[in-house]
Amino acid sequence: MKVLITGITGQDGAYLARLLIEKGYEVHGTVRRSSSVNTKRIDDILSKYEREGNLALHYSDLLDSASISSLINNIGPDEVYNLAAQSHVAVSFENPVYTTQVGTLGSVSILEAIRSSKKEMKYYQASSSEMYGGGSSEKLNEESKFIPKSPYAASKVFAHNMTTIYRESYGIHAVNGILFNHESPIRGETFVTRKITKAVGRISQGIQEKLTLGNLDAVRDWGYAGDFVEGMWAMMQHEEPSDWVLSTGKAHSVKDFLDKAFNIVGLDWSKYVETSETYYRPNEVDYLLGDYSKAKNKLGWEPKVQIDGLVEMMVENDIHEAKQEAVLLKEGLIEPTWEYPVIK
Repeated sequence: MKVLITGITGQDGAYLARLLIEKGYEVHGTVRRSSSVNTKRIDDILSKYEREGNLALHYSDLLDSASISSLINNIGPDEVYNLAAQSHVAVSFENPVYTTQVGTLGSVSILEAIRSSKKEMKYYQASSSEMYGGGSSEKLNEESKFIPKSPYAASKVFAHNMTTIYRESYGIHAVNGILFNHESPIRGETFVTRKITKAVGRISQGIQEKLTLGNLDAVRDWGYAGDFVEGMWAMMQHEEPSDWVLSTGKAHSVKDFLDKAFNIVGLDWSKYVETSETYYRPNEVDYLLGDYSKAKNKLGWEPKVQIDGLVEMMVENDIHEAKQEAVLLKEGLIEPTWEYPVIK
């Protein structure tokens, strides 16, 4: 079995690549050409499996439909997972054109390449809980209404709908995975959960003084990325292509996450955390809670890691990284920084 993963160097791509290699797949992934390609999240498997022919990276860009079509035709994958995106919601307000182009044109380019291919392929579209808008506290499922509140969410709604159109119009085995927030020790450091656990590690080692965040009352359904990629794969193996919600079914505020993270190192988060309007979104998504009943009943999927275990694994990882950073600081090999820069 061959698989193509767009966005393989991201959090989900890295976990999915590991899972599929373990299942015996030949994994191909796309990376955008740049002066420095960041493969940090997959370097361990890249060095091993690239030599064995089980993992290969290809330069491609979702905005170049010709390169996408050529890549898919040359590889001939059995499954395609479209995970590539500008995935930071706040950044999507600063870069709405690029975010929208990647989210919309990229998905259609892949779907068109699959439609015109002589080989039958399965397609996974990474949809998002952000599509719901978070205007109520009800549990959200596959039938809930989409009310996007950001360029990122709007682009995801378009890709979601196009996936459905191609499924119904051309009989493509195309699925939409509506994933609620999922985190891990390799989550990007500008996302709120990792920003918190990174700060906990650094504060515990005396190399950071304060943490600045935005809306502490925002509520999310946080799960573990490693569990969620198993759900992605299960969706693709189901006989009938469909739309699927993956979540934990439990809601927690940013304050809850802070409390759990700082408690691990015995600190009171309120003494270290400040808020700034700089980190507020122009259009806040207040509450997101998922109902994964369909995935549980039809796929047999359930989250294994709950929030306490998730926070613990992230904090432990970032304490370890902070200790390494402290050594480098002591030896004068790096300069001290107290807070992440605000990127406008």
